[in-house]
Amino acid sequence: MIKSLIVLAAAFLLGGSFAHSQNMIGKNNIQLKSDLMTPEALWAMGRIGSVKPSPDGKKIAYQVGYYSVAENKGHQMLFVMNSDGTGKVQLTKDKENESDPQWIGNDKIAFLRDGQIWAVDASGSDRKQLSHSNKDIEGFSFSPDGKKVVLIESIDYHGSIQKNPSDLPKATGMVITDMNYRHWDHYVTSIPHPFVADVNNGVVGEGADILSGEPYECPMAPFGGIEQIAWSPDSRQIAYTCRKKEGVDYANSTDADIYLYDIATRKTENLCKGDKKIDVVVDNTRSYKNQPVNGTDMKPFNMGYDVNPKFSPDGSSIAWLSMERDGYESDLNRICLYNFKSKTKTYLTTSDNFDSNVDDYCWSADSKTLYFIGVWHGCEMIYKVDLKRNVTQLTDGIFDYGSVQLLNSNGKLLVTRHSMSHPDDIFVVSPSKKEKQSSVVQLTDENKHIFDQLAVGKVEQRWVKTTDGKDMQVWIILPPHFDANKKYPALLYCEGGPQSPVSQFWSYRWNFQIMAAHGYVIVAPNRRGLPGYGHEWNEEVSGDWTGQCMKDYLSAIDDAATNLSYVDKDRLGCVGASFGGFSVYYLAGHHDKRFKCFIAHDGAFNLESMYTDTEEAWFSNWEYESAYWNKDMSENARRTYANSPHRFIDKWDTPILCIHGEKDYRINANQGMGAFNAARMKGIPAELLLFPDENHWVLKPQNGILWQRTFFNWLDRWLKK
Repeated sequence: MIKSLIVLAAAFLLGGSFAHSQNMIGKNNIQLKSDLMTPEALWAMGRIGSVKPSPDGKKIAYQVGYYSVAENKGHQMLFVMNSDGTGKVQLTKDKENESDPQWIGNDKIAFLRDGQIWAVDASGSDRKQLSHSNKDIEGFSFSPDGKKVVLIESIDYHGSIQKNPSDLPKATGMVITDMNYRHWDHYVTSIPHPFVADVNNGVVGEGADILSGEPYECPMAPFGGIEQIAWSPDSRQIAYTCRKKEGVDYANSTDADIYLYDIATRKTENLCKGDKKIDVVVDNTRSYKNQPVNGTDMKPFNMGYDVNPKFSPDGSSIAWLSMERDGYESDLNRICLYNFKSKTKTYLTTSDNFDSNVDDYCWSADSKTLYFIGVWHGCEMIYKVDLKRNVTQLTDGIFDYGSVQLLNSNGKLLVTRHSMSHPDDIFVVSPSKKEKQSSVVQLTDENKHIFDQLAVGKVEQRWVKTTDGKDMQVWIILPPHFDANKKYPALLYCEGGPQSPVSQFWSYRWNFQIMAAHGYVIVAPNRRGLPGYGHEWNEEVSGDWTGQCMKDYLSAIDDAATNLSYVDKDRLGCVGASFGGFSVYYLAGHHDKRFKCFIAHDGAFNLESMYTDTEEAWFSNWEYESAYWNKDMSENARRTYANSPHRFIDKWDTPILCIHGEKDYRINANQGMGAFNAARMKGIPAELLLFPDENHWVLKPQNGILWQRTFFNWLDRWLKK
């Protein structure tokens, strides 16, 4: 992954520096003061990142991140082990970050260090630098024959922000001429491009820009990485993902395509649209849902989000993840298969054979099957689909698989797995012909030395009737050392997205085990609008943010307060981030005194302001259906704006903590500030935790500790009296 995503895979060394960690694999010297999870214990955990098998499947290289809270920064380290989990070797020997391992043959591992490509033998010897680019390399991928490499490097871009005059080198002002002038957490003055470089005698040369002269990013911001680029098996072609739009069009459209670049001819072909030139007039102040750009005649041209191409091993086909409709970032994510000979596309997964999203996938060695990860009923499992569209579930359990790739020609799969009770580790799955009967072997236990010292709360599931008679899955997380005869305060957890599943995810901030360890029962509903329960359930939130999904939240907490004898109905709190933060702000004006306190992180508070503030305009357009100034807006849009949380401040009567990052350009910090200011002007007890240097997430270790302490201090103040 590019840039900031790597930062997520890291952990804390108690009071230590990177020098103290450089020879530690087990880190058994860490002693916790209690068997209850604390922020310090969370940050003590090693976080497994990129995992790569050798071509022969005999060895596995992988990345683990650690944080030092004292130094307030992270350290990425590389390891290698045999494919049965034995023979672990630490490759990183000093305080420099090393990441993104990839194999060159079966004996050498390439990786990023100081913005350049390095390589080391799997034994840990013969370390050397391969590239000497004058720019930082942000990602890379060697061709199958080893003769070339794709490099991701940033180029200057002034499509939306003009370049300042050369005689004003210290000027900090920016002349902005179009939308897409900032994205996620940065101002857009550069964009990534893929470069193809020759490899001669192990030395990587200067690359040639595949998109030379094109003002488009590849990979795509803010989260795209090398997974959006793929080599053909014969090393002659490169498939890449790109949304070839700028300014207003970029901000309003999700239409990304898969392009095929020929190394010899330097010609590019659009696999999604062929030579079709799409020239459809759109109204960028309204949802694209019912506009001609998503008309029936446009369906053959993949108008939605198409990403992450992967060639079949025999080179006959290429697959990618595909959404159908332009402007909809949470459309059903399907596997699209393109056959090079017939030049036809087939969707291997659709709502008729897998009515949920595909989140990751890989090919089988014989090119006849694809393995994929998808969520169903709150768990991310591994499935397979053949070329005739027959889908089989391979695994089962109360956990999530996070990634999948082929380990060897025998068909074994290399995966990562986590749950609400444990972070990622590496496993090998041997697919079975019988449904849900695959064997699973664990290879790593990165944090055993910590979990051996921790008491973990039990995770249970309930099915709750909603107000419209549907069945809703709700996760209940109990405190460690749970006593059913006691009464516990409880927290309603409001999920973000708005269409992200409450699966068995593990978070280093929104962590259910640390909430439970503080003596809280967690109630986490898979309310209306979440994937894993069918396409209709997933779509029901769009255009209706304050309708059935809000009723679902209240059904979940009312069920817990009424039917779980250990929940104290007089000590209920409500917490959430992003759309969950919006949910908190809305429920603060509609909870009928159920809750004693609220916490909203990076939530939308004023939807009229949010409509024009966010940098990804397609999101507000699809979800709200119209700009607030349109006099002929739809009924859904009228209801959305009429039910914006800021319109119900007169009903706020409960203490609230607002948290926001000032570098959050998805939901701007003025949203959190406005909510806090309104609460205080009304005389309601409130606090604002503001991070000038954080985005939609909290990535820095000391900020993370401050977040947790503030979070629990607030809850304890109002729910443990």
